[in-house]
Amino acid sequence: MMENRLVFQNISKSYPGVTALANVSVEIRRGEVHALIGENGAGKSTLIKTCTGAVIPDSGKIIIDGQEFSAMTPTLARENGIAVIYQEFNLVGELSVAENIFLGRALRKGIRIDRQAMEKEAAKIFERFNININPSSLVKDLTVGYQQIVEISKAISQNAKLLIMDEPSACLTAVEVQGMFSVVDQLKAQGVTIIYISHRLDEIFRLCDRVTIMRDGHYVETLNTSETNVEHLVTSMVGRQLKETFPKRLSSVSGEVILETKKLSGNGLKDVSFKLHRGEVLGLGGLIGAGRTELAELIFGVKRKTSGEILVKNRPIVCGSPQAAIRQGIALVPEDRKRQGALLDIDIKGNISMAILSKIAVISVVNKAKEHKMAETYRKDLVTIQGEAGALSTRLQNYPLPT
Repeated sequence: MMENRLVFQNISKSYPGVTALANVSVEIRRGEVHALIGENGAGKSTLIKTCTGAVIPDSGKIIIDGQEFSAMTPTLARENGIAVIYQEFNLVGELSVAENIFLGRALRKGIRIDRQAMEKEAAKIFERFNININPSSLVKDLTVGYQQIVEISKAISQNAKLLIMDEPSACLTAVEVQGMFSVVDQLKAQGVTIIYISHRLDEIFRLCDRVTIMRDGHYVETLNTSETNVEHLVTSMVGRQLKETFPKRLSSVSGEVILETKKLSGNGLKDVSFKLHRGEVLGLGGLIGAGRTELAELIFGVKRKTSGEILVKNRPIVCGSPQAAIRQGIALVPEDRKRQGALLDIDIKGNISMAILSKIAVISVVNKAKEHKMAETYRKDLVTIQGEAGALSTRLQNYPLPT
């Protein structure tokens, strides 16, 4: 039996002004869980897309079970037993959970689609996660965490020989992550080869047999996870030794209460009270459905409160809309940033300025020069402080909005 399930051989891919992959070669052994790690922009996602048919490499070969390909297509990838779970969901919101899992390969009874059979098979997969999802529910009604479970289930249902998991735990709670770990262990025991991409190094050491590091589109090295450590992986990823994996906490928390809720109710919540002090990072924890997102929606005015108070600097406010919340200095980075946090059909500077158009518009006409200058200021500052988390935290405390 051949040792390698998949081989990337001298894969290169360039875009105008950017080299995404530079002569990358990686061997993925049969039946292993192989980690692929690196900073954002290292080329991890581009590499895996070359073997799924989403990206056509400029040069190089992809070898699957000994068979060579200069380029793949999605159909060819499926025929060779490759399934992938991308960071970006590939789900149809208007279809049910079961219909999404079997999309393009529906189970049939004669010429009719057998929805009952699909729902039964979907329920079996969810049992392996110990997650209670109704297979007949519409995907658009699920939380982001549950949508990720559906994505994983869709890939598993294809009985893949090679499963690629691109940041699969990013949206999951601790309980759901443990359920996913259990599924990965089961798949490995069944001989499935897994490529696991994650920024969470504790997951790498928990799940993976070997780890490949990439940096700036280049292959760096492949190691046995049992023979390395976090410090070495981080150094290989960034190309320099870091004295601190996390920056020191800033001693800027004061006694001043910036935001407070008193017995806040509405949007499925009841009597929620807390205080947020200046300079403080306050975490909201809980399982999916516990009310974390619902609380954020109440404070930001996406949903109306039924009772209770929201206070900014000890002054009661009425956040009846996002616009009113913005005027109070409140901003929201939503859970589903693709659907709720960005307008994908307009450019980056338009998205940056969307929340503060009144500051850069005259008689409802946007000052394009001012908008461009503002976006360029943010771009330069982010480039300057990229990777310097401590400096970023310091700068953001008093980051000026354009006047």
